[in-house]
Amino acid sequence: MRVSAARRASSGRTVIKALLAGLGLVLSVLLLSTAFFKWNLRGGGPLLQPRFPLDKFVRDLPGHLVWLVPFLLLQASIIPLRAVQWQRTLRRPVPLKERYHLVAIGAFVHNALPGKLGDVMRSFLLSRTQGIPFLRCLGSVGVCKLMEFAALMLLVSASLLGPFGETMSRFREELRVADFLVIGLVALVVLLAHWSAPLAHALHRRHWLPRLEGFLHHVSEGLGTARSFTGMARVFVFSVGPVLASALGYGLALHGIGISGGLFAGAVVLGAISLGQALPGVPAGMGLYYFVTSWAARSLGASPEDAAAFSTLTHLGTVISQVSVGAYSLHVRKIRVRDLRKGGSLAREAAHHVAHEAVEPAPP
Repeated sequence: MRVSAARRASSGRTVIKALLAGLGLVLSVLLLSTAFFKWNLRGGGPLLQPRFPLDKFVRDLPGHLVWLVPFLLLQASIIPLRAVQWQRTLRRPVPLKERYHLVAIGAFVHNALPGKLGDVMRSFLLSRTQGIPFLRCLGSVGVCKLMEFAALMLLVSASLLGPFGETMSRFREELRVADFLVIGLVALVVLLAHWSAPLAHALHRRHWLPRLEGFLHHVSEGLGTARSFTGMARVFVFSVGPVLASALGYGLALHGIGISGGLFAGAVVLGAISLGQALPGVPAGMGLYYFVTSWAARSLGASPEDAAAFSTLTHLGTVISQVSVGAYSLHVRKIRVRDLRKGGSLAREAAHHVAHEAVEPAPP
């Protein structure tokens, strides 16, 4: 009876996962279509109306190669810049070559495999090769991502002073909310960094909740950089590089599709992408990307056809640049792609770390 119940429960979970995957696919297709079609939900005409002739759109794509090449190079440059940034949040030196390959492999996993687990995978690989507890590695990556978000919001706020200041003024409230979000997240990380260790010691003295004690110890070590203002400021400075490279890439793309002053608006589009794809529980990342980038480009004055080209080529450029760089690192490290997929050996080990290390008791 128990075996039968377990099988029914497993079957039920499989069905739910399949339904969620199907829902995510449908939602992604719907959002992606908004870059190329208008949806006529009020009736009185066809449900889908093309924004532009699709055959002309395809013929004109090669004309955008002039800005696509520098965009590819700038997107690829994010990987070494993040490798340099990562050392600022690690408690002990890790060779730059090692950090570079792990960031590149993480970028490959994020862009080529489902789940967007690139940061989890690079944290796991660092833990495996350097003998650092997984949660400490993941915490160091979390501080990097938080400081990148803070640097991005600073760039977006500075864009109010640029040629699109009047256009951006419509989003002052949204920017204010994003700024408060950054401040709140930074405050939370600082509090965790300062109080995780004292809480863990208090639990140890009372012999309470040894698994929670272990978790708090790992969190304290992983967020160690956040315990000092100087440490956070140093991470912030090194976080500007990858954000600026990506923003400049999008700015060049906007300039390339004919938007005057587009170089100053790259941070705006990058901010819209980051905020749009940060929505929790929405399994439609690619669809959101096309929806947000095409809408942002049209809002900045691009024609519907150029906005769709901007979305299509920046998406392909990002995937091609980071997947190709990551594929080279996989080759150098002799890691097979099938080991990174769901069910592969490395994916199983990483899932084990995520599931179990957080609840292991702290060492005596």
